[in-house]
Amino acid sequence: MTEIIKETITTPVENDKDSGNPILTTQVKTGASNRETIEYAIYFLFGFLEILLGIRLLLKLTGANVASGFVRFIYGITGIFVLPFQGIFRQAYVSGSVFEPSTLVAIFVYMLLAWGIVKLIRISSGEKQES
Repeated sequence: MTEIIKETITTPVENDKDSGNPILTTQVKTGASNRETIEYAIYFLFGFLEILLGIRLLLKLTGANVASGFVRFIYGITGIFVLPFQGIFRQAYVSGSVFEPSTLVAIFVYMLLAWGIVKLIRISSGEKQES
């Protein structure tokens, strides 16, 4: 996690008239840069998607009633994001509950996609990264 205080810069402004020593001023850079703000937004959006996919997986595993408005809402929103991964593995049905591996694959792929986009932004920004 990036700290809020990024750097402290101490610079001489002028020399003291009595002693001849430099008078130092201190500036503290706070807040996130534009690049960091974009990174946070990407992680937020993909994190929100991951949470929705996790809820979908949980609802499928517990055999939630599709007649419920909330269940239909979650399935409707997440269906488009799971669609590219359906058919990779077979679904397992056990007395009303469904194990949907395509949702697990989607969670993993979107996690990697978010990480890759953020790394690409860091590389293209040219800013030096702190370890």
